[in-house]
Amino acid sequence: MAKVAVVFAPGCEEVEGLSIIDVLRRMGVETTMVGLEGLKVPGAHGIELTCDRVLDDSLLDYDVVAFPGGRGGAQKLRDNAQLEKLMQERNQQGKWDAAMCAAPIALAKYGLLDNRDYTCFPGINKEVDKTAKNAHFKEDITVVDEGGKVITSRGPATALAFAFQIAEVLGYDTKQIKHEMLYDYLMDQ
Repeated sequence: MAKVAVVFAPGCEEVEGLSIIDVLRRMGVETTMVGLEGLKVPGAHGIELTCDRVLDDSLLDYDVVAFPGGRGGAQKLRDNAQLEKLMQERNQQGKWDAAMCAAPIALAKYGLLDNRDYTCFPGINKEVDKTAKNAHFKEDITVVDEGGKVITSRGPATALAFAFQIAEVLGYDTKQIKHEMLYDYLMDQ
């Protein structure tokens, strides 16, 4: 069974991170909430999140590590040296990483978006372009770069699409869960 970790930093966009946790746990995927600085994480909108564990080397054991956005949270992810080292090591091992909204700035600083396709919150691409060599910004809801093993998405409204994309990259069929959560209904409107 696949294992996914979602890293929550203070100032994170709560709905983005919790959508991944919710969708994947509904599907039976082992999904862990990892606090960047502690078990209790204050979100960008005053919602305190309680994580399962705090960042450590076990991040190397997950099939996918995902970052929710939120400007403040994304900056903390970007500037954390321990996380940067772990994410670079994961990339060298050929493991998948995912970031949405403002969080691709962290992947860009780590060198994980160099020569890769990605998307992000509108305008954040200007910041990504300053640090990622030859990164290719796309305006799609989600972008999967197979070569770089990177999944990215745009912002709060795309959080469910991002979660489903993570599941699909791991080989899960999302048709049933999309139906159960009325996502197929939403897409048909």
